[in-house]
Amino acid sequence: MDLARNGRSANLRSEQCDLEQNCTPQLRVAEIVAALSQALDLGSGSTPWHSVRTCILGMRIAAELKLPRQLRNSLYYGLLLKDAGWSGNAVNKQQRKEVMAMRCERGGTLARLMGLPEETAASIAANAERWNGHGNPCGLAGDDIPITSRIILAAQTLDLFYSCFGREPALRVVVENSSFWFDPAVVKAVQSLEKRAKLWAGFERGDLLQNVLRLEPNPRMLSDGDVTLDAICQAFATIVDAKSPFTCSHSNGVANAAVVMARRLGLENSQILFVRHAALLHDIGKMAVPNAILQKPGPLDAAEWKTIHSHPVHTWRILSSIRGFEKMSEVAGSHHERLNGSGYFRGLTADQIQIETRVLMVADVFDALLTNRPYRPALPIEKVFEKLKNSSPQEFDPACVRALEQSGIERDQSFKDIYTLREQLANTAARSR
Repeated sequence: MDLARNGRSANLRSEQCDLEQNCTPQLRVAEIVAALSQALDLGSGSTPWHSVRTCILGMRIAAELKLPRQLRNSLYYGLLLKDAGWSGNAVNKQQRKEVMAMRCERGGTLARLMGLPEETAASIAANAERWNGHGNPCGLAGDDIPITSRIILAAQTLDLFYSCFGREPALRVVVENSSFWFDPAVVKAVQSLEKRAKLWAGFERGDLLQNVLRLEPNPRMLSDGDVTLDAICQAFATIVDAKSPFTCSHSNGVANAAVVMARRLGLENSQILFVRHAALLHDIGKMAVPNAILQKPGPLDAAEWKTIHSHPVHTWRILSSIRGFEKMSEVAGSHHERLNGSGYFRGLTADQIQIETRVLMVADVFDALLTNRPYRPALPIEKVFEKLKNSSPQEFDPACVRALEQSGIERDQSFKDIYTLREQLANTAARSR
């Protein structure tokens, strides 16, 4: 997918201000991606902020190697998104190479979806290669491996061992595997940084996010109606949905239902775009839920329910760490609340639940009931609406349920091109003037 699409972007630029209400750039791409990388850490079983620490280490190594600024910029996002292709599915030894190849390819594809440089996609796709040629997925060796991938491998290994065992064991494993796993030049850069006490500087302080933001070579800002934001939300939705075959298109399905509902309710165009993004990111906290629970065919026990109930907390926490996402974190993190206070994770009641959240609540249940789950088959759409109406107004807003039913939506989990949506919203705005 070509996210640049310069011709169409130029044609839509004048309408964009009408859609956004405030065209001043407010969001920083690096801050959004760095914060959302916490979901990748949850999914891969790493310690919190692993991807951010890996990025700090990798950028310090790149500076030590005097990599050109443009290459460092590509590396920066490769470090943050190195686990973008991770699904969390268990595999046996025979499947490992095939799964690693798929993981690397998927990670590169998601980087392209975000509109990031091709060098970023390539660095993610080759980050499991080894200097001696015994890595995955292609068995590349030596200088045939992109330098960015070689740095990612060293940086993530350093942090994994640092988190588990401390600085000295982390440094030792990299040095001892020089010329085997790791590029000797990269290892020398690591040793040089360690000798000058610059490798781990600031790791014990609580300002990791600010540290990683200072290391971005070419900072990029965007507005909340920018297509880059939509691409980032879409990419992370794809990552979350890939965890289970039962949720392979869930976030898209929720976003599509939320958008048609919001349009039918007459929400402002800026609210409709906001609802779409909240829907795409609403389940990002589900990366913390083991696949064994998500795919369990029978009833969940008390501990498993507790884990399930924690996922909106993770969604809220991740999104609330992004400046400018304060409202997004509240809406996306509240998708399991109910108007009568019976929902989770905070037990909010009707007077505390805003319209965007009400839309998301209905869209989430609508899509979930329409799809197969390990514990039940998909329901016919008539039965889905019957259930939603029977739970209104106790749990769901009747106006939202009615708007969704009257929209004529069916089983729609397809990807929606943001350009098409924006054109539709711009046309609606033009007709109303």
